[in-house]
Amino acid sequence: MLNSILRYRNGKWFSIWVAVAWLHASAVCEAQLAAKIDPLVRSHEGEVAVFIKHLETGETYAHNETMVMPTASLIKFPVLVELYRQVEAGKLKLDQPISLKEEDKVPGSGILTDHFQAGSQIPIETIARLMIRYSDNTATNLVLDQIGMESTSKTMRDLGFPETQIHSKVFRRDTSVAPERSKAYGLGSTTAADMIGLLELLHNKKLVSEKASMQMMAHLASCDDESKLVRSLPKAVKSFHKTGSVNDVRTDAGLFQTPKGTLAIAVLTAKNKDTSWGNANAAELLCSKIGLVAYEWFNPPGAPNDAKPEIVKIGANGDLVKALQRALNEKLKPSPELSVDGDFGGMTEGAVKRFQRENKLAESGQVDANTWEKLGPIQIVASETEAIRPLPEKLAMDPLDGPPFVSCKAWVAMDAKTGKVLDGSKQDSPLDFASTTKIMTAWLIAKLAEKEPSVLNESLKYSERADGTIGSSSEVRAGESLTVREALYGLMLPSGNDASVAFAEHFGARLKPSGWDESRDPLDMFVAAMNAEAKLLGLKNTTFRNPHGLTHPEHKSTCAELALLARQVLESPVLKDVISCREYRCTVSSDTGYKREVLWRNTNQLLDIDGYLGVKTGTTDAAGACLVSCSQRDGERIIVVVLGASGSAARYSDSRNLHRWIWKNR
Repeated sequence: MLNSILRYRNGKWFSIWVAVAWLHASAVCEAQLAAKIDPLVRSHEGEVAVFIKHLETGETYAHNETMVMPTASLIKFPVLVELYRQVEAGKLKLDQPISLKEEDKVPGSGILTDHFQAGSQIPIETIARLMIRYSDNTATNLVLDQIGMESTSKTMRDLGFPETQIHSKVFRRDTSVAPERSKAYGLGSTTAADMIGLLELLHNKKLVSEKASMQMMAHLASCDDESKLVRSLPKAVKSFHKTGSVNDVRTDAGLFQTPKGTLAIAVLTAKNKDTSWGNANAAELLCSKIGLVAYEWFNPPGAPNDAKPEIVKIGANGDLVKALQRALNEKLKPSPELSVDGDFGGMTEGAVKRFQRENKLAESGQVDANTWEKLGPIQIVASETEAIRPLPEKLAMDPLDGPPFVSCKAWVAMDAKTGKVLDGSKQDSPLDFASTTKIMTAWLIAKLAEKEPSVLNESLKYSERADGTIGSSSEVRAGESLTVREALYGLMLPSGNDASVAFAEHFGARLKPSGWDESRDPLDMFVAAMNAEAKLLGLKNTTFRNPHGLTHPEHKSTCAELALLARQVLESPVLKDVISCREYRCTVSSDTGYKREVLWRNTNQLLDIDGYLGVKTGTTDAAGACLVSCSQRDGERIIVVVLGASGSAARYSDSRNLHRWIWKNR
């Protein structure tokens, strides 16, 4: 049987006649995927290059994948790669401060130009985050000043991606190192194939190094542009991508973790007829449609979720298989020395049969509920080669000298015993307060547990909604359970937004204010209980709109009122150990039979210093970096709250300076 597949190469359409009966199944699948995407490309008024690759199965879709295209801000991803290459080589340090000068500021996307004063000292790691998260043009130029204009293109050539080049600084065409390419492509140039090649190296943790790959993925995960590939994807899909937009150029490329595996997608468009800005731009809609088609093609409705299989056997892959291989290497003596690669093949099957034989189980070679039970808790980790580093030794107690220089918008210092405000600045101004919200979330659970201690032993099961909550996470998955007592650590140490939703769903109906209908969403009931408790505690300028602190225009509190709330938590027998805990391990259980271990580290870096007791960190774009902290000397305690610090490091230096100054002047 002969079929014609219509493809597009180098500006021309042509037909490939293939004998479908003799094609490999993946080739047929790719042709069927092309049948869905090709019409979208043909109908678009502008140049388009696309490359899609399923990184587990190898299935691809390609269209003009080798055509050189302008990148717009997408070129900032290769710039990030070169930065981390030089850090790895010891030429630069991520904590190296860069001084922002007035002449560095350029227009366009980003926040440095409008929101930071000349003379600001900013670590290069923070500058890199701004370059990716907000596509900050000034930040990009600062990075280029450090790494050199020509180094990125050279590294791309060395990696085998010669068409990926940055031509000049942003809005500084006079710095061009490739005038002809600048004229043809603007800021940078690449191909869809080059982008997928870079992304595949990143996915395999081979882009610079495993450590650097993980750090770069964290930057890409922070990208706040959801107008293109991410636009129509389910919220649960984790995205690691970078976009670009200038007039007639719109681009997006990244890794997208779906239930059926990771997709690498690059869509480059140029010479677009529609140059408008807004949600209706044709090129951005095209990116959105291509992203959704790719997702649905590889994740058809009703397909089983490989992340939580009831039986794991030959052909399975992913993090769960890695955890299985690691467990078999540990529990079998002598070790089978399996490669922890996430692919369930013959070697893994043989090790499973050996484990089943030694534990008097049926030798099926398939990991069923009985085998999971015998294996016991397993550990799923982000890195296979980098061991979890031990906690550092505590530093010496802060000396009591030095002035309180701060960068935050507002702060307060309060006597923890009396509630007296010792000093402050704008401490009564309602501001965004990010994840310090979770102090109230935890307090409501603790208050209930003090009346009903059995509450702490209840099983808390994460829902799909909890698992899909964006932002910081406890990394517990839908269908997995742990006790309420353990989940409090997942809420407060890694600042799990998912944990806050799980708590709200579990306790909302129980804690709802009187008069609330039982049919209401338990999450809404829980938020209502948070607001009722705020009134009871006299927090007149605090309003909650969610249990986690993600930005909402009405979700506000003040430094002074957060300090009053912290007083309650510090005296809570349920929470006082939680908020001061530096790390916590527990075992979660799955509906499908397996168990695994999780490790949480406290995000509060002050706990690495003697004399500090906790309480809670918080960070969002709107709130900035926030911290509610408590220090203790000679049996007395001071609470300090800072809201709106300029960065993570700044909230700690602000807080330490304020604690030191208050103690010195008491």
